[in-house]
Amino acid sequence: MNKPARHTLFVTPPRASSFIVTLYGDVVEPRGGVLWMGTLIACCARQGISESLVRTAVSRLVAAGRLQGERIGRRSFYRLSAAAQDEFRRAGRILFSPPDLPTAWVVALSAPPQPGWAALGDGAIAPDSPRLVLPPGPVLRARSIAGVSDLPEFAARHWPLADVARIYRAFLARFSGLASGIETAGLEDAEALALRLRLTDEYRHAALADPRLPAEAMPADWPAGAAHDLFRHLYVKLSPAADRWVGASFADSVGLLPESTQESRRRVEDLARRERKELI
Repeated sequence: MNKPARHTLFVTPPRASSFIVTLYGDVVEPRGGVLWMGTLIACCARQGISESLVRTAVSRLVAAGRLQGERIGRRSFYRLSAAAQDEFRRAGRILFSPPDLPTAWVVALSAPPQPGWAALGDGAIAPDSPRLVLPPGPVLRARSIAGVSDLPEFAARHWPLADVARIYRAFLARFSGLASGIETAGLEDAEALALRLRLTDEYRHAALADPRLPAEAMPADWPAGAAHDLFRHLYVKLSPAADRWVGASFADSVGLLPESTQESRRRVEDLARRERKELI
């Protein structure tokens, strides 16, 4: 393995529970949703996660209702719970086919605090989105018509933008050295998958925490665009070899998982299409 790739993988191992969640979302769910514990242990070992940590993390994910286990003979298999599947589908849209940023706001005149909303007096405010769950009571939709220059300061007070920016910038610092084709050339298939999983795990933390506010509310140096460009570029580049390794070594209760499926191909195609758009 070349030096930048080795540094990216081995400088610090990821949190076991987070990485397992990423593994299921990136590899397992698009291929039927079930994975043999032996495959999970082997995949995590490439990230420096021990078998005991894997087993502890799986037990906690089962207790939390995110994984469901099944035993066949002496082998254990795990799949996502129905609730976790819904969560993964929402996360997948943000990672692989993110919608355009909103251009308007939603203001609830009287609402308790809830995810995605910022308190505003007795009510709350959130970026407008088709999937936003509206609270009971009167709700207004509005576009900014005055004081736009003050929106970044307002947003910084009401959303954790500094924390999200730090995660994005840490992601860029860790993976920008792999952007050159030279740095990913010659990787073995198993190494390509290990890198793609780490790439997805670290990008996921930033992208899912990003409140995705209208552009006029963001600071001029907001790093989300650069981070998504890097994620998209490397994910597409690593996927052919990574998917070969999945098809050659990942097992469920029936046999080997398919190298690719309609869903896994669609993810790569969506990212590649967006990259081509940027180049035009």
